[in-house]
Amino acid sequence: MTSSPRRTPYVPGPATPVTAEQRWEQFYRYGPYAVLTLATLVGAVAADLIMTRTEMYAAGVLTVAAYGLQVWWGRARPRTAPGAPAGVAYYTARTALAFALSWLNPFFAIYAALSYFDVEPLLPKRFVRAGLLTTAVTLAGSQSGGLPPPSLMNWVAFAVLYVVNATLALFFWQVGLREEEKARVQAATIAELERTNLRLEAAMAENAALHAQLLVQAREAGVDDERRRLAAEIHDTLAQGLTGIIAQLQVVTSLTDRDPRTARVHLERAAALARHSLGEARRSVHNLAPVALEHDELTGALEKTVATWAEQHRVRADFTVTGTAEPVHDEVAATLLRIAGEALANAGRHAGASRVGVTLSFMDDELTLDVRDDGRGFDPGATTPAGRTGGFGLGGMRARAERIAGTVEVESEPGGGTAVSARVPLVRQA
Repeated sequence: MTSSPRRTPYVPGPATPVTAEQRWEQFYRYGPYAVLTLATLVGAVAADLIMTRTEMYAAGVLTVAAYGLQVWWGRARPRTAPGAPAGVAYYTARTALAFALSWLNPFFAIYAALSYFDVEPLLPKRFVRAGLLTTAVTLAGSQSGGLPPPSLMNWVAFAVLYVVNATLALFFWQVGLREEEKARVQAATIAELERTNLRLEAAMAENAALHAQLLVQAREAGVDDERRRLAAEIHDTLAQGLTGIIAQLQVVTSLTDRDPRTARVHLERAAALARHSLGEARRSVHNLAPVALEHDELTGALEKTVATWAEQHRVRADFTVTGTAEPVHDEVAATLLRIAGEALANAGRHAGASRVGVTLSFMDDELTLDVRDDGRGFDPGATTPAGRTGGFGLGGMRARAERIAGTVEVESEPGGGTAVSARVPLVRQA
């Protein structure tokens, strides 16, 4: 006996959700048949109690006519626009049939209630209120005991019920209008957002080529910036170091015969400057911090730099710190130390100063470095200051400061000394 093959059970997939528009479409297509059938069944059950035989025959004929009207409308509706004459004729005929059937049997008011639901798509807007008020007559008559009201009390009940039905119908119609307006505004907003998104996508597509071009230009600018950085590093380290070495060797040359011991001291200083310049050159290539920052914070490195410069040039140089000193980011410290070195080098080469002051000021979110001398000064408006050769001096200091969002200002006048002020953001060491 062989076993039958096992079948995989059928698992239905996720059903597509039915929208509100689709549900209303189903109601407009099949709802009138269901409501008319329900009204006919309920009315038939109570027919013997409230209707004569003649009224039963009349109700039967009118019911058949109502079904026929619905069959015709089911074929005509797909080709009929909202508010078209065919829709007006259908609504009017159905309302008249519902009124006549409710006159014969109040339970046919169930069928008459349909006119509340499709009055807006079938009638022009100027006739919607009239359609609602007409339907309210049929509903109020049925609720008050049938049409026509048999007694004064029934007439009073009819009037009250008519006011209630008409008020509720108009109220919900106004609510529906507001909801439709809100839906239209939302649809317009969504459409505008879609158009905006399309424009943004088009703009992004147009900018793709420009973006690629900007990337190429950024790479080229990075290369140029690196070249300038290396040139400035060489100027600020090797050039300054070689100048110091030359000065020391000149002293050695002049003192070799008269004072060998002093000449040897200056020779050792020249060797130390050579070693220092070699280390700076290596670190410049690798974009590392200056040698002075390897073992000291910015304040200590500046103090030693000022002291070394004063000893080399035999000029009084004072270093002052204002505010609360704290560790700063390596790039900020390196930038200020390089600027101070260049300003001191300029003062030593060109100013002929007898006194130099260096001040480092710590503020809330800013660092300020001031280097002042009482030398011969120069005209800042001139392209190259008198007695100076071109190079990376002032331009290099400004470029360094700008690289970390800072500024460098120079104040000087012939015979009035020089003041270099660098202001950079205070970026604290993490």
